[in-house]
Amino acid sequence: MDIITAIILGIVEGITEFIPVSSTGHMILTSRLMGFNDQTDIMKTFEIVIQLGAILAIAIVYWRRLLSLVGLNSKQKTSINGIQPSKRLDLIHVLLGITPALVVAFFARDFIKSLFNANTVVWALVAGGIFMIFAEWYNKSKLTITAQELDDLTYRQAFMIGIYQIISVLWPGFSRSGSTIAGGMLSGVSYKASADFSFLIAIPIMCAASGYELLDSYRYFNSETIGFFVIGFLISFVVAYFVVLAFMKLIQRISLTHFAIYRFILAAIFWIFILN
Repeated sequence: MDIITAIILGIVEGITEFIPVSSTGHMILTSRLMGFNDQTDIMKTFEIVIQLGAILAIAIVYWRRLLSLVGLNSKQKTSINGIQPSKRLDLIHVLLGITPALVVAFFARDFIKSLFNANTVVWALVAGGIFMIFAEWYNKSKLTITAQELDDLTYRQAFMIGIYQIISVLWPGFSRSGSTIAGGMLSGVSYKASADFSFLIAIPIMCAASGYELLDSYRYFNSETIGFFVIGFLISFVVAYFVVLAFMKLIQRISLTHFAIYRFILAAIFWIFILN
């Protein structure tokens, strides 16, 4: 690994981790196009580190909300129609959103690792894109939106988002944010509120997953690798921070269908440069 590689992968991670395009697919494709093996122990450790950088970015973006979840920020926000919500999002919502995926990931860890390959990712990109297009169409034409803002989310909706998140756990390349945002929209949650909740529950679930993986990888932190790890972490953090801010600002202009079309293009690139 060199500095340029660390910078490029940090940028790719920061851009793709929280938008519904599959960071896993992008990391595999980038690694292969750059001509190195992304399955070595050091590279796997590096990917965990830059993922932690992205997690820190989202935690800073949502720091007020995180404080309110633990009762340290009592400031209330009005809903989109100017009416104070009857209840605020709480820790139970978050637990309902993350528990299904964590349970599945714990018991199916070895099986999930066996699926990390280019063929699986290509089909996941296509299937995820179709799923997102369907969710957006169904949300707009068949459902009455009952949760316009994050604080309007019910426990049932939070749990359903958690169930949909399982798809991304079992199918690398499907995209965690893609499955949760689309799942929220299929559950009567607005696009914006689904994205907000997807980003929020990313913090505990990614911390749990990355922390667990680090138990096997901490020994690869040494004088030869620490510089590259730090560079990748910082780059991923900065890029993810601005990407999330930009995404939430432009969310009304960038639909899930736009991301789905991009996924189809990425799948075609995979097919041309990796599978053939």
